[in-house]
Amino acid sequence: MLSRRFLSTKPSFTRIASSDFFSVSKDIGPTGAFTGVVTVAFNSPKNLNALTEDMGIEFERLITNNLASDTSIRCLILTGADPHTPAEAAPPTNGKKPRPPAFSAGGDLKFLRARTEVEKPARNAETMRLFYSRFLSIRKVPFPTIAAINGHAVGAGACLTLACDIRLMAGDVNAKIGFNFTKLGLTPGMGGSFMLPNLIGHQASARLLLTGDLVSAQEAQQLGLILQISDAKSLYPDSLSLARRIAAASPVAVRGVVKTMRNGFEARAGGMEQGLWREADTQALCYSSKDMTEGLDAITEGREPVFKDF
Repeated sequence: MLSRRFLSTKPSFTRIASSDFFSVSKDIGPTGAFTGVVTVAFNSPKNLNALTEDMGIEFERLITNNLASDTSIRCLILTGADPHTPAEAAPPTNGKKPRPPAFSAGGDLKFLRARTEVEKPARNAETMRLFYSRFLSIRKVPFPTIAAINGHAVGAGACLTLACDIRLMAGDVNAKIGFNFTKLGLTPGMGGSFMLPNLIGHQASARLLLTGDLVSAQEAQQLGLILQISDAKSLYPDSLSLARRIAAASPVAVRGVVKTMRNGFEARAGGMEQGLWREADTQALCYSSKDMTEGLDAITEGREPVFKDF
């Protein structure tokens, strides 16, 4: 019989770190003991948790230097808003409904724009490969990871959810998930073109990656992209309940399963490293094209892009 400290999902916590980019907390069970579950929440709602270079540096430092080596951690939840101090919804403007919350809107547009001004594609390839590795450091933790997708997860933000072992998503906030790279004039990055086919198959992945379609939580579940749909208020408690059940299992066995499954995942696709360099090289070529400039201009101007013939 499992201990009550693992089964209760009352969100008692101890905050262990906070910055402009993240807040980190430890889950405390009814007995007052640490359950083994850590939550990392993005903390940049004003820019929809867009992924920047500085954020990547801090994320990698947090994951690699602080969390990965902590043997008391048994599961990690990654989400787009601090569940213990949720941000208030933005008020409507000009008669429009407030924007849905975001897990992450993807790569920072200023960062992407700067890449179009670099003359040497090889330099961009190295920059992008390093950018990926910082956020994909979450795949190197030895314990399971759960993405609690509280709002839009787009582009690199969606790819980051793929790097987690399990994904749950809010289904009542009009949130979408998708890989909109081609609508920017860019090929997918952050391991998206590598991880997605291994998760949902070639045909469904081709549709999402080639069109840049954003899909609802309901369609994402049908495609096998997410495990479960929860309403916004239940998303974190549901994620915490799952994480606590994982934490109640043998940590030796759980870490063994995680390592075996991740190794098998990469073996089926021929290795992550080769795929990431391929993505970085193709993105570097895209940054030097007029399509990339048009895609960024279209987003900035709030219109659909118009791409010329190849």
